[in-house]
This record gives sequence, C-alpha cells and structure tokens, in this order.
Amino acid sequence: MGLVGRGIQLSRTPAMHEAEAAAQGLTCQYDLLDTDAGTEDDLPKILDRAEGKGFAGLNVTFPYKQAVIPHLHHLSDAARRIGAVNTVVFRDGQRFGHNTDFWGFSESLRLGLPKAAMNTVLLIGAGGAGAALAHALTDMKVGALLIHDNRESAAADLARAVGDVASPVTDIEAAVAQADGVVNATPVGMAKLPGTPIDTTLLDPSQWVADIIYFPLETAFLKAARGLGCRTLAGEGMAIFQAVRAFELFTGQPADAERMGDTFRKLGQG
Repeated sequence: MGLVGRGIQLSRTPAMHEAEAAAQGLTCQYDLLDTDAGTEDDLPKILDRAEGKGFAGLNVTFPYKQAVIPHLHHLSDAARRIGAVNTVVFRDGQRFGHNTDFWGFSESLRLGLPKAAMNTVLLIGAGGAGAALAHALTDMKVGALLIHDNRESAAADLARAVGDVASPVTDIEAAVAQADGVVNATPVGMAKLPGTPIDTTLLDPSQWVADIIYFPLETAFLKAARGLGCRTLAGEGMAIFQAVRAFELFTGQPADAERMGDTFRKLGQG
C-alpha cells in the first residue's frame, strides 16, 4: 500500500496500517510516495508504477484528491457525490476510487465534540478534503453551511454541489460572527505551511473549532482557539477513522479502530 501526496513525511498512516496488519497476522508494507521528497510529480505515472508493482492500493492526500479521479475506472457512491477520492483500490486490472474522509470526519466530530451546535458552521477550504467535510456536515444536519475559499469559484461550486443548505461566503469576518463552529479544511497550519486559515481574533469562546491537520496535532489555529476557551477538535480522529475504513478496503478485513488509534498516539503529539 502507499500514500501519495506532498509534504507527507510526518504521516502516521504507514504505522497504523502496518501495525494493524501485524496484529491480524498479515504482512503489510506501506510506502510514502511524497512528491516533495523525490517521488516524480506525475500522478498518472505514480498510479501506473504502484499498480504495476502489485500494490493493493493507495491513499491519496493533498493536492491529488480531485486530480486522481480521471485516472480511475470506478467511483464509490460517496466519492462520486463528493467529487474527491482519498483511497484507490487496485483489483483485477481496475482502479476503484473511494472516499473514507467523509465517514472519518463524521465519526471524529460525533465522538470528539458531542452535542456540538450545528445551526451554522463555517467551512474554510473547498478542495478535496473540504468537499468530503461539506457533505459530512450536511448529513449531520447542519442548519446552514457557509463555505469560504480563496478561490471564490471553488466555494461557489461546492455550495451548489451540496445543495440549499450551503452558501459561499467572501466576508470572512461576518461569516465567523454567524458561526457556531469553524472547520479548517485547508493545508494552512501544516508543518510545511505554518499559519492560521483566518485571523483567530475573530473567534469567540462560545464557538467550537475543528482542524483536519494532524502534523502538527495542535496547529496554531487550534492553539489560539483553545486559548480563547473554544472547544476544539484536532485532526487525530479523522486520521484514525479514515485509515480504519481504508484498511478494510485494501485488505478485505475489518480493522480495530481502538488499536489503530493506540498506534497513532504512540507516535507522539506532533
């Protein structure tokens, strides 16, 4: 198996998959195909090479979750609806695209922030991850979903895809003021892209704040929010639960979420 993306050397996904496989008596090798660290930045060739070497499949992360779709033969219902793929399974000469981010975020939010107010949620980022989160929040019965992206057309396109509950916003200050919760689905805050997706002085202690980044586990965004008194949700849960579902797709065997979570946490706080 493998993970293809940019700046992924700190990923904990290989350890989670390899440890879970070992616990089940399976042999697993999980490689990082980092296009920032020498892997050729040509997605079709990466897919061809992995398939040719007999990989069971690949996880896909920033910035390839949407770019990978034209190179696949089949999409799951979730991947088709979201328009983004984070798991590719190679089987019988065919490539099957799935989206496990959708379920991963839903489970993380449900368990990590129980009873979080969902009248109005601001989603920052309309890329592949943002699309999965937008549909997850919609399924969780968000009252109104505000979507902001520096690419205004991307926010508008995602809002249209999600439906009447969603709307694109350009005035970030006004959007934050309306929101019960704010979710970062951009790469801003990653070790390789430090910073915060918005001005954190706009946040209010009554709000909850979530980030899907997990390296570092406590982003500057979450740290500032926690300092204000906001309830926060780190990217740990989504990372674990998406891996649980991906493991089953790759191997055909169910994974133990608690065991995979233990492996994630043993790697430190990031």
